[in-house]
Amino acid sequence: MDWQAGTAKVWHGLWTIWDAARKFALENPLDPFPLKRTLTGYNTVKAKADVRAGINVALLGFCQGMAFASMAGLPLRYGVMCSAISALIGPWLASSRHTVLGPTNGSAFIIFSYFASYPHLDQLQLMPMLVFLVGAMLILGAYFRIADLAQYISRSVIVAYVTGASVMIVINQAPLLLGVERVATRVKEGETAPGNVFGNVWNFLTHLSAANWWALLVALATAGCYVALRHWKPKWPAFLISMLPGPLVCLLLQRFNIFLPTFASGELDAANLLPPFPSFLSSEAPSQFAQLFGLALGIAFVANLENSIMAKTLASRGNYRVDGNQDMLSLGAANLACAYLAGMPASGSLTRSALNFESGARTAVSSLVGGAVCLTGALTLGPLIVYLPKAALATLVICIAISLIHRRQIRICLRATKSDAFVFMVTFIATLLVPLHVAIFTGVGVAIMLYLRKAARPSLVEYEFNKEGNLAEAALNAQRQHPSISIVHVEGDLFFGAAELFRTQIQRTCSDPNLRIIILRLKNARHLDATSVMALEELVQTMRKAGRDLIISGAGKDVYRVLRDSGVLKDIGRENFFMGSAQNPNISTRNALKRAQEIIGAKEADVHIYYDPRHSKKDEGAK
Repeated sequence: MDWQAGTAKVWHGLWTIWDAARKFALENPLDPFPLKRTLTGYNTVKAKADVRAGINVALLGFCQGMAFASMAGLPLRYGVMCSAISALIGPWLASSRHTVLGPTNGSAFIIFSYFASYPHLDQLQLMPMLVFLVGAMLILGAYFRIADLAQYISRSVIVAYVTGASVMIVINQAPLLLGVERVATRVKEGETAPGNVFGNVWNFLTHLSAANWWALLVALATAGCYVALRHWKPKWPAFLISMLPGPLVCLLLQRFNIFLPTFASGELDAANLLPPFPSFLSSEAPSQFAQLFGLALGIAFVANLENSIMAKTLASRGNYRVDGNQDMLSLGAANLACAYLAGMPASGSLTRSALNFESGARTAVSSLVGGAVCLTGALTLGPLIVYLPKAALATLVICIAISLIHRRQIRICLRATKSDAFVFMVTFIATLLVPLHVAIFTGVGVAIMLYLRKAARPSLVEYEFNKEGNLAEAALNAQRQHPSISIVHVEGDLFFGAAELFRTQIQRTCSDPNLRIIILRLKNARHLDATSVMALEELVQTMRKAGRDLIISGAGKDVYRVLRDSGVLKDIGRENFFMGSAQNPNISTRNALKRAQEIIGAKEADVHIYYDPRHSKKDEGAK
């Protein structure tokens, strides 16, 4: 019977979990098929605009897919297939009409940085599992509605991250300009490698003797074409057109038996387009999960940030609204598809999304058209990739990376405040020394710590009634002649960062031997947490041991709830706790003073008032 009861409890627990998950899914406002609203009333006018925009985006997506795959150190097919598959899957679940998903600088930066730091890892074998984890994290994040957290990331962190990553890409691609293959520092399995900017520069310099200077000619021709088009014909597809001089120069040099490094002929063969599926039943799956979890979290974070920024920007220009969590769900679904069909993480592409909008796209159908055209190109034009010199694609990659370095934004970050400058420098240096997913979390952590440091600095000033009965600043280190009551006006956030300083300030006040009672006026105190509550509990215990009392006045409902639920209200005593009143803000303090006089047995009290001058200049007292 015991085992039957145990089994029943297990089944009851599983049913409870299932029922809670089912209710959570039903109550979640995410739309399982938002594209149906687009298809309702769809007409030929919208279709023509979407087809035209989709073809333009497909041409750019095909080229950028190869470029970003090269950035990440992956075969070109990974980037091209990611451009096609994510553009085909994302629109079915997205709220944005113009966002185009696919490989981006951000995800390519992080992948390259990570595997350059750990070159002993099998990048191609781990990629499907990595992309699957990214997709799963994004879907869970969408259901728990955490997409809006991206707005709390300091701009200094983002600018430094993009700048540092751009420098890393330039240094990584520079050897290919001279026909020198990238050389990574190899180590024994289980060890880390110094895959940072200094190691890459040293490897490049030590292999200059193998340089092919004809490759530099191709690079100069490609760069000249790209810069000229961007300057004189900014509306032309500069990236696509700039890829033409490279193969032409390469074919010309072959007539003179001069051969340049090109991509393998099987890079985009139909038989090689699908990567190996991630296996969750193999013995290596747990170790892969542990190895890739932090990297996947970093990529998911950056991908959602890019997608959110682009979706909101285009929505404001198109005069419609987007749901960040709905778009996060579409991004997660696209990455799950890429895990089985492409093998490279997808994000919201800034350049392709902007081109989609500028090309006149009316609905998300344009992304479906672009994905279909890109997939067709991958299946039919793949063999032609053998004629593309690596120096040409590396040049375009460097041009993209340099275009992301905004000097004005860097200057603002360095000159605005010391905190912004410090956050920028820490994040920038971290991108050069550690994997980028570690660097961006380092920058975010430093920015949060500096903010908490600013927010956790209470400044209290003592006031007292003078002989004329008016409030005036108390004399420094003045001794009270009578038993006194001190009012500590607390204003601001009493979170964990402020708890220690708050306790120190109060203990300094308690050092006066004549002090009998402290009234904490918590009218404007906010965000009490466990740390501040425990500090308050220690203060109550310390004062009681010294024969003193603590009274709280002006507390709001949130403060009351925290103190009640934590049990500290019982230690303070209900008779020593006075709720605030919106109609009469000072009534609770007057009642607290009456209670204090009752405790010390005095009809009059020498009243001292503390307040934070940063938040309020109002003198409040009780008569």
